[in-house]
Order: sequence, then structure tokens, then C-alpha cells
Amino acid sequence: MTNENSINLTRRSLLAAGCICMGCAVSGPLLAGIPTFESSVPEFYRLLVGDFEVTVLSDGKSPLPATRLLQGNPLRIADALKRNALGEEVETSHNSFLVNTGKKLVLVDAGAGSLLGPRTGKLLSSLRGAGYRPEQVDEVFLTHMHTDHIGGLMSGNQMTFPNALVRADRRDTDYWLSEGNRQDAPVEAERFFEAAMASLSAYIKADRLRTFEGMTELVPGIRARPAYGHTPGHTMYEVESRNEKLLLWGDIVHVAAVQFANPEVTIGYDVNRTEAELEHLRVFGDAAQKRYMIGGAHLPFPGLGHVYRTNDAHYAFTPLA
Repeated sequence: MTNENSINLTRRSLLAAGCICMGCAVSGPLLAGIPTFESSVPEFYRLLVGDFEVTVLSDGKSPLPATRLLQGNPLRIADALKRNALGEEVETSHNSFLVNTGKKLVLVDAGAGSLLGPRTGKLLSSLRGAGYRPEQVDEVFLTHMHTDHIGGLMSGNQMTFPNALVRADRRDTDYWLSEGNRQDAPVEAERFFEAAMASLSAYIKADRLRTFEGMTELVPGIRARPAYGHTPGHTMYEVESRNEKLLLWGDIVHVAAVQFANPEVTIGYDVNRTEAELEHLRVFGDAAQKRYMIGGAHLPFPGLGHVYRTNDAHYAFTPLA
């Protein structure tokens, strides 16, 4: 970690800023001839977990074709969408999480970069808006190696985080970085393999990719926790300080309005649907029972809140903000 960082918890004074909104309301006549903002998603949201500062960084948002991608009872899916005034497409947030332990600056997931079009790829502007620079990041932890979590590792031909180690579960690197797997994959999955290879190759060449296996503490206070199913090595990260806990659970949930009430609903991107469904039930139950906070990559920004049980088989989510 560079001395220039001065990454210490004096940044608590910035907590009052909370979140910053990129859009504002203007009365009708004043809009004539003035371009409108594409999005009103806040850039960042800051909170403390014990002594750790956690900053949620928005990478943007994009439409998700829910009725086409969600897998489960179609009547239940349609009913849940209707009850929440949602249509066939659901606007989906893309959230990354920056954890300042006081000794390490750790980014969990790197956003989409330029790989998913103009609605995403806003992570760097959010990072800078929060008062940090990409060269200050010591480590990048990947929940998994799908495009919207790894594309931001590169900025053109340059590593976005030139001083960072990148960490991922070995199951994911073995799967997505395998040329043999790419050749055997269905056509619609090839883009995931190509994105992984393009996003990680420079870090591999610079000897900055590190793999781990299963449950393990990666830096003091941040532990990897397996949640296989969405991808072979899909991983959650437990952030703990002074008996406070935040679980960054990656892609456990894509459409909150449907999946909390129907944990059996999975998504077409899941590599193993059965494992993904079981993981929903395990994580929902554990989070509801132990009452720790969760952070989701695709929950509405800032993606933070608590899970609670509504009955024996269903759950609900209470957002923090």
C-alpha cells in the first residue's frame, strides 16, 4: 500500500456526504434545449462496518430481461413482477464495494468497464468521486468472472489498477481461463470466456493474479466464503470488524422483487442451477437468522440491507437506504 494513500479512517468526516445523486428535478419549460441525464443513480454511498470504511460504488445500471432469463414457475415470476409494478424488463444496478481496513484498500468486483455499453462502466468516476484513485487500490477480489464484474480491470490496453493484486477462487479461474472450455462452450457463452481472458491477461503477465480455494481469510477482516452455483467458483466475502459483519454476496440475487419471495427462482446465467438454488436457501436463511447486513451486486443501489423470513419458505429484503 502506498504512503501516498494516507488511507486512514479520518475519512469518517466524509460520511456526512452519504450518497451523491447525479440527477435533479427541473420543471418542464426549463428543460427545452438542455440534454437530460441518462441516469439518476448515486455515484457512491459510504458507511462504517466496525472500524472499516465501506464505500459502495455504482458502475451504472442496465435493463435485465427478467421474464426471459429468470428460471422457475413462470406464473409466480409474472405475479411477483406485477405486484411490484415491474414489466418484462427490470432495471438492474451494478454495484462494487470498496473496503478500507485502515491498512488495505480492497475493491470487491471491478464493474463492466467498456464491455457492456454506455449504461455501465462508471466505476472509475464513482471511485474518484468518493475521493480515491485507481492506483491506490491494493487488492481486487472477484466474486466471479462474469463480464460485469471483471471488465473494469482494464482501461483500454492498460491495467486499471496497476498496483493491485487480483484474487479469485481457483474454480473460476480454471473454468473461465481455459481455452478448452471456451472451445466446448455453447455459442452464447463464448463471450464470457473471451471477456475473462481479455480482462485478466495483463494481470497474469504481470504476476498479479492470485487464486485461493474455498473458505479463507484473504486480508485481516475479510474472508472468502464459497457460494458455488452461479459460476463454478462464485464467492462471497465476509467483512467483519468489532463484531459487525457485512456479507458481500455477489450475484446471489438478480431480481429482488422476485427471488426473495421465491428463492427457488434462478437465472439463465447460472452454470449450475441446482447449486444456485440451494445457495439461495442457505444464504437467505443464515442472513435472516443471524441478522448481519448484506451487500448485493445487483440489488438496487446501494445494494445494502437485511434479509428476514416472512414464513417457512419465503423471505423479504429491507434496504438500508
